[in-house]
Amino acid sequence: MGTPEFAVPTLKELLKEKLDIAYVYTQPPKKSNRGLKIEKTPIHLEAEKNNLKVHYPTSLKNEGELDFFKKINADLAIVVAYGQIIPENFLNLSKNGFINIHASLLPYWRGAAPIQRAIMNGDKFTGISIMKIEKGLDTGPVMLSERVEINNQLNYGLLSDQLSILGSKLIIKAIDLIVKNKAKFQEQDHNKATHAKKITREDEEISWNNNADKIVRQINALNPKPGACFKFKNERIKIWKAEVKDQKGKIGSTLNENLLIACKDFAIQALELQRPGKKIQKVKEFLLGFKIPKGTQFT
Repeated sequence: MGTPEFAVPTLKELLKEKLDIAYVYTQPPKKSNRGLKIEKTPIHLEAEKNNLKVHYPTSLKNEGELDFFKKINADLAIVVAYGQIIPENFLNLSKNGFINIHASLLPYWRGAAPIQRAIMNGDKFTGISIMKIEKGLDTGPVMLSERVEINNQLNYGLLSDQLSILGSKLIIKAIDLIVKNKAKFQEQDHNKATHAKKITREDEEISWNNNADKIVRQINALNPKPGACFKFKNERIKIWKAEVKDQKGKIGSTLNENLLIACKDFAIQALELQRPGKKIQKVKEFLLGFKIPKGTQFT
């Protein structure tokens, strides 16, 4: 059960191991941004490529879906960024339960956006947890985990790719332990839990009143989507890449002709930007077509 690109390496690993995948669950196809065509999820496309049976219900919360799942008679259900909460009455219908690949070191960053929140928070490490799904959100006991270092160069896309590969390797280990009846699950320390709430429009807005390193982390956490932005001349300008510079000035003002912007403590140098509907550009190319002179004040 999975939906985005993040889940694809896991499906590929399961196929490589020649495991019998009875069904692939994913989110329903959606209209593309311009509404011209229907787009299937990355998991849907990968499953079809390998002649697997695909099921894409809009909701699992009805008797018909419960009966459908019962008939599959699964030994194990593997969940990777599926995008729907599995109803409690499903959880005992698989002989070995529902095992989830979660992109954090649980109990830290339970919820929808664990990778983005770890970067935004300035965490030095994150990782993958293989856990059993229970009634609560990411509260189940953990079977395996492995950590990954977060450095200043990692954005959401790069870290997500790294974690998706790691998760695909760990789930094979987990299945092996389950098959050999050697799986051990450790209860999470619920007192240490933190929640990775979904990214909102508000999270995208850059506040120049923040420290420069916090703004760079925000930019990294939202690259390649949805992007961190500021408003200028009624346009939402997205910054895709930036670095901290040891310079100071009036908060929210440009300190040179090359988009060095003063923050609460130091400044950030914007390196890659994008206007609405335009392509991503390096700062010098961007400024050729969209002048932002020294001394410009952003709100």
